[in-house]
Amino acid sequence: MPSPSPPRVALLGFSIECNKFAPPATKAHFLARTYLEGEAIVEDARSATPRMLPETPGFVAAMDASGAWTPVGAALAMTEPNGSVEHSFFIELLDTIERRLRAALPVDAVYICSHGAALTTEEDDPDGVLFAKVRQIVGPDVPIAATLDLHANVSERMVGSVDAFIGYRTNPHLDMRERGAEAAAAIREMLAGVKPQRAFVRLPIVPPTVTLLTAAGPYAEMIALGQRRMNPEIMNVSAMGGFAFADAPECGLSVVVTARRDRRAAETLAREIAELGWANRARFYPRLTSLDEAVEKALAVGRDCSLPALAFADVADNPGGGGRGNTVPLLRAFYEAGVKGVLLGVFYDPPLAAEAHRQSVGSHFEARFNRSETTSFSEPYAAPATVVALTDGRCIGRRGIYAGMRLELGPCAALKVGGITVVVVSHRVQCADPVFFEMMGLDLGRARSVVVKSRGHFRGGFDEFFGPEQIVEVDLPGLTSPMLNRFTWTRLPRPVIPLDEGVDWQPPPGDTANA
Repeated sequence: MPSPSPPRVALLGFSIECNKFAPPATKAHFLARTYLEGEAIVEDARSATPRMLPETPGFVAAMDASGAWTPVGAALAMTEPNGSVEHSFFIELLDTIERRLRAALPVDAVYICSHGAALTTEEDDPDGVLFAKVRQIVGPDVPIAATLDLHANVSERMVGSVDAFIGYRTNPHLDMRERGAEAAAAIREMLAGVKPQRAFVRLPIVPPTVTLLTAAGPYAEMIALGQRRMNPEIMNVSAMGGFAFADAPECGLSVVVTARRDRRAAETLAREIAELGWANRARFYPRLTSLDEAVEKALAVGRDCSLPALAFADVADNPGGGGRGNTVPLLRAFYEAGVKGVLLGVFYDPPLAAEAHRQSVGSHFEARFNRSETTSFSEPYAAPATVVALTDGRCIGRRGIYAGMRLELGPCAALKVGGITVVVVSHRVQCADPVFFEMMGLDLGRARSVVVKSRGHFRGGFDEFFGPEQIVEVDLPGLTSPMLNRFTWTRLPRPVIPLDEGVDWQPPPGDTANA
């Protein structure tokens, strides 16, 4: 009897985290970062230094290792977090995926690489729209596995359209490749006959981003409980923190459990994890260090080399959450206080980087930051500067979320501004990898203070220099401030913790906790 032909598995994705308060994301943003169609998806996934994030490379590698298969690329679009995606581009991407997927039929399974916190200028749940479209195209019986960022804002449509729902378990996100491999294992199981069942519970908690670390804290405890409860019946447990700045009805801390057969087992476990999250609701409030206190700490470590160096996180201006990476309050405060031994990065300012490149290394000039304001937080600032180093911004990620990835930051410059060396980049990116300083010839091990425009992913890249006790999260203005009461919300579900008083929640009965 002839052996069955290798399964044909479609690959596609749409990955962006959208901050409603940031400028819109355009097609050009995706083209500049990662936009691939057809065989180019597979080629990039199998390359030594892919442009795409690690989920799809992890999926492809695991499928390659587990047996014969035929990958069929549709379309994959990824870019840095930004504002809402222009709806016309989303429709164009959706049409491309539909055209290529229909042309590839029949397929035996589908893998979707998604973020889960996307928006468009006309749609609050484009991830759900995409998932439902894929299900409509392939039909009810074709297995679909999706991987999602743990900051996904989960909708019923998303959960109900896929068979295996797989969220990240680490924040900083260091397990993306592993989750892709997990999706491959789920696909293999489903091709062998497993038909998963899912349960979904959302809590009236919209956690500030700094409360969603997974090394310790209330969110970490939810994830740990889910992993302790893993058993042969449970395929996956995903505790999803959500992304408040989407300002969407789907925002909120949620739990999705995928069981291999038993829906009741999924419901029971989802409720148990949600109940733990609710019991810990008082812990989902941010605690930050004031700017004045941060200045004092930086002055102290600059004066006394016997003190451990410090990393100051500008969590309110995190490009990884839609921040522009160009606010100046911390730079200005450190400069005017005379803080010494500081590295600051990465500051997004293409005109300033271009001006530095017109100079030569060693040149002195007035650095004018934010000569064209992009948001209410990106105010102009000028200070005398010296050009320390210049690069073209091409590098390979060394640690953390960007490890092994090909990155292009555009023309970059290191500028000495008083006791601060500022790394200026031309392509906006979160400062999550030491290579952004090292490519400029800067020695992080010698710095007394390192300022990063990052919410949390720097913890996975800079942990060889800074332990948790050396990290200072500074309370500053910006598009990603964890102080959620500073924003005007229009679509967020209310009442919710931490914005409202008297928030109540009751665990759903078993017959309503499922997808």
